[in-house]
Amino acid sequence: MDARIRSAGIPYDPFADQPLRCTVDMSTSSVRAREQFELFQSWNDGVFDVQLLKAADASFQVRQRIWQLGDLALIAVEYPGFGYNIQWEHRKRPLLDHLMLYVPATRSPDGVKRAGKPALRCLALPDIGSGHNDLLVALFLPSTLPATNPSRIEVSDAKLNFLADYLLLLYRSLPDLREGDMPHIVTATRNLFAAALTPSNDHLQAAQGPIATVAAARIAQFLMERLPDPDLTPDKLCRAVGVSRSRLYRIFEPAGGVSNYIRRKRLLKSRDALADSSDRRTISRIAEECGFTDASTYSRMFKLEFGISPKEARELGWQGVRHAAWLSTDQPVEDVCSLSNLLINNSLGLSLSSKR
Repeated sequence: MDARIRSAGIPYDPFADQPLRCTVDMSTSSVRAREQFELFQSWNDGVFDVQLLKAADASFQVRQRIWQLGDLALIAVEYPGFGYNIQWEHRKRPLLDHLMLYVPATRSPDGVKRAGKPALRCLALPDIGSGHNDLLVALFLPSTLPATNPSRIEVSDAKLNFLADYLLLLYRSLPDLREGDMPHIVTATRNLFAAALTPSNDHLQAAQGPIATVAAARIAQFLMERLPDPDLTPDKLCRAVGVSRSRLYRIFEPAGGVSNYIRRKRLLKSRDALADSSDRRTISRIAEECGFTDASTYSRMFKLEFGISPKEARELGWQGVRHAAWLSTDQPVEDVCSLSNLLINNSLGLSLSSKR
């Protein structure tokens, strides 16, 4: 038992270190094809009226999972994808007045799910829509959220996109979360929504943790798209993402600093290319296209990082050998007890499994 918990007199939760459990996990595959959409409709009774406008065949394969996070609920619905279209409408006499933030996603031709336009709705207000998404991630918040007026939701596109980024980051982090993280999740999420919907100094100050995690995710994405740029500097990052230098340094502290993070990500990208037998680029070309301008410096840094030279890594990779040293992954910051640190680790691509 943590000494801080014992000394504070807080009851010890024996399940705190258990993986966060999915409260509901349902699939229409449990019934016959012609009954699948009717089953899906029943899941939404009391919240939405759902109609099937178009279907490629009689089946409607859907999986719906719900994670109960205190008085919040996070839902992920995996739809059949192309070939169908559904219409949903808020109930005429609503039973609930929750706020709902949702982000749809569709699968691109290359197999990658890409997020669509997010929306923030109140279940107590009339609303109707249709779509044919591959995935829908939604967060339901009670109308008791501080200083919000569910009958009048006004939020700018910039704030809405920020909330959507946080929701997707939280969804991707679910496998790494523990039951003991739940109080942090609820507090951080409520603070972030309060800061976005009714900004004030107090709300903004309380939301600094989740704001930092979203900033980290956006910076990490920007970095991965521009790793080949040899002039990728902290100042350029600050200007592109709109954060101060001091905040940038705080965000990347878990990764040993922004420069170390960039260097390691470049090395990992080059390592993956070297191990790919279908990649016939020269080693020097791979190094250059990963942002290394000097071949000898690259070779020295690669060997220092992975324990073998780029040439040896290519030989091992093409032989199908999985060498533990050069297949090592990023390591997380040791202190991941807070939701903020856990999400920042997740957004920076730092592994948590080795610490569990």
